[in-house]
Amino acid sequence: MSGAPLKFENPIGDAISRIRFAPKSDNLLISSWDSSLRLYDVGSSQLRLEAPSEAALLDCCFQDESVAFAAGSDGVIRRYDLHSGIHDSIGNHDDISTCVGYSDETSQVITAGLDRKILSWDTRTEKGFVFANNLDSEVMSMSLSGLDMMVAIGSSIYVYDLRNLEKPIQSKDSHMDVQILCVSSIPYAKGFAVGSIDGRVALEISCPSSSDDIRYMFRCHPKSTDKRYHLASVNDIVFNPLIYGAFVTGDNDGYVTAWDAKSKKRLFQLPRYPNSVASLSYNHGGQLLAVASSYTYQEANEIEELPLVFIHEVGNDNMRSGSVGSSSRN
Repeated sequence: MSGAPLKFENPIGDAISRIRFAPKSDNLLISSWDSSLRLYDVGSSQLRLEAPSEAALLDCCFQDESVAFAAGSDGVIRRYDLHSGIHDSIGNHDDISTCVGYSDETSQVITAGLDRKILSWDTRTEKGFVFANNLDSEVMSMSLSGLDMMVAIGSSIYVYDLRNLEKPIQSKDSHMDVQILCVSSIPYAKGFAVGSIDGRVALEISCPSSSDDIRYMFRCHPKSTDKRYHLASVNDIVFNPLIYGAFVTGDNDGYVTAWDAKSKKRLFQLPRYPNSVASLSYNHGGQLLAVASSYTYQEANEIEELPLVFIHEVGNDNMRSGSVGSSSRN
C-alpha cells in the first residue's frame, strides 16, 4: 500500500479540494471540483460512495462515521448520509463557501465563505442555524481543535472560542508579511502551524507541562544555487495525531516533507508527486498518510495531470528519524 494511488473506476474529473480520514476508521472523504463527494475505504481498497451534487465542492469534513458535510461553490452547505449517499442542505452563504469543520465538543458545523462570514449550525436542534459573524476580509483557512477555532485572514491568525463566536479571544501575529494559505491546529496541545504563499511555515505550540514553548518560523526550501529562495506555496499542514511535534507539509511543487517541531529538523521528504500537493490527512492511528496530488488553480502554468490520491504507510521510526526515506529536490 505504501505510496500507491487509490484506484477509481471513474477517475476524479477535476481538482481535489480536500481529503480527510474518518474519526475512527480508515475511510477517506474526498471533495473535488467535479462536484462529487467520494468515500473510499482505504483498508479494503473500495470506493464506498460517490455522491454527485449541483456545485463544485471546496471543502469537506466528517461529523461521524455515517455523516459528512461539504462546502459548495454555490454557497450551499450540504449534509451527506454516507450509507445512502442522499444529501440535503443545512444552509448557505451569500457567496462561495470555502471552509467547513465540525466540533464534537459543541456539535457545531462551522463554515466560512467569500461573503466574509463565519456561520454556525447546531446539529442537535431542528432549527439548526445558530450564529453569523461578519468579518472584514475573506477567510483563507480554518482549523478546529477542542473548543478553539483558528482562522487565517490575510497574514494573521484569529483564535475563537466555539462557545462564543462574536469576536476572537486572541489575535496572533504570524510575523509573515504575505498571505497565509493554510492553518492547522494541533490535536494534543494548544497551538497551530501556518503555511504561506512564499514557502514559509510559522509554528506556535504551548507546552503546559513545561516552560519550553515552541515559537519560530522557517522556510521549507533551502536557497538555490543562485542564493535565491525557492518560493513554492505551502498548501496544507497536518500533525501526526500520536507523535508529539511531528508534522508534514505539502507544497505547490509536489513535495511532502516531514518535520520535527521540537528539534527544528527535517525528518524526510517523499519523492515528488506528479502535481501540486493540494491536501493531506493522517488516519486516526497516525500510521497512514493520504496525499492529494492535484492542480490547485493557483498558477496559470500548473500541469493539469489527472488528480490522484496516494496512501503512505508511515512508521513511528520514520517520524522520529531523518535517516529513513529522505530524498533531495531534483
